[in-house]
Order: sequence, then structure tokens, then C-alpha cells
Amino acid sequence: MFSRLQRWFGNGWMGIAELLITVFCVFLSLSFHEYMHGYAAYKMGDDTAKNMGRLNMSPLSHLDPIGAVCLFLFGFGWARPVPINPNNFRAGKMKQGMVITALAGPVGNLIMAFVSLLLMRIIGRVYGNMSGVAAIVVTVVYILLSVLESMNLALAVFNLIPVPPLDGSKILNAILPARMYFRLMQYEQYGFIILIILINLPIFDRFLYLLTGGIETFFNLIIGLIPFL
Repeated sequence: MFSRLQRWFGNGWMGIAELLITVFCVFLSLSFHEYMHGYAAYKMGDDTAKNMGRLNMSPLSHLDPIGAVCLFLFGFGWARPVPINPNNFRAGKMKQGMVITALAGPVGNLIMAFVSLLLMRIIGRVYGNMSGVAAIVVTVVYILLSVLESMNLALAVFNLIPVPPLDGSKILNAILPARMYFRLMQYEQYGFIILIILINLPIFDRFLYLLTGGIETFFNLIIGLIPFL
């Protein structure tokens, strides 16, 4: 956390530019994550999010203050969950709908990370030798894509942890027997405390780094198959 603050406030205008870029990426990443949940639920037959005005990309609709600060400072966090009513899913599709809806947010973040990485590769190949004002603009765009890529990878992996209120716990609801799931949910009230403990464990940071690094390597292998890149 302190290294981030030092980088932002100790590097002149480049540090301030990176700070503003990070704020933008937090808003965009969290909003897209929740939008994907709402969109998936809508496609499965539940229009709760749409009726409550949450089927949009507005940060004001989706930001959770604590989750946004965690994403801003630590690189992983969460948003205010989109309201979903599984009873509205198409007949016989409740469990399937719950899994698809829960996965939609992290999958959306993975898509955003992949697109960001692809654009970074294109920029590096096509605009690598520019100078002057054009070079500054390209550098800012490249930094934005870099922050967006790493942030969305972390957001996707973090939200798949099976601890309430994260998406991983909702996936458990769909795949575990009801009795076992409700037994686990007896500890739901401690979910936030567990997350705070995890965030402060050095081994957790290492675990997150290994997972996101593995996904990034896989994405790079896919991009490497594109002929002109």
C-alpha cells in the first residue's frame, strides 16, 4: 500500500497521472463487473437489476466504498452486489442461472484484462518509436491499459474466493448440497472479517500474484498465436 502511495505522490506529474488513471480504472472495473452480473441475470430471466436501475455502467450505481478503497490501495476489492432474484430465472434453470450469474462478473473482468493486454501488445508493436507529444499520449494510454489489465486480473481471482459476499460463495450455493451450504453460511457474518485477515496475510498476496501471473502468461500465449503480434 505504502509503495503505491509513494509512487503516486512522489513522482511528480507522472505519479499524479497514474493516480488519476487508477481511480478511473477502479470505477470502470467495478462497474463492468457488476453490470455483467446484472446482464447475465437479465438474460436468464431475472429483471430485478434492470427494474432497480442497476443494469448500467455508472460507478454511482455499483461502488462499495470499502471495496473500492481496497481495490485502489491493495489491487483487489469488490463492488455493491447487484440485486438478483433466482426465483425469476427460467423454469428449471435456477442453479444454472446462479452459477452463470455469479461467474459473469469475474469472466467480464478476465475479458477486460485480455483486451487490455492485447491492446498493449498492439501499441508496443505499432507505436513503439513515437516521440514528442504523441509519445506522451501513447505512454499514458499504455499505463492505463497496464493498470486496467492487472486490476481486472486481481478482481476476477479475488472475487472467486468462496467467502461471503464474494462471487465464489454464490457459486458454492449452486453446487453444494443445500444442507452443507447452509451450514457454511452460518459463518456468513464473519465474511468481512475473514477478507480483512486475508488481505493482510503476505502469503495471500503471494497466492494472488501466482494466480494472476499464470492467467497473464496464458493470455500472452494466446496473443502470441496472432500472426502480426
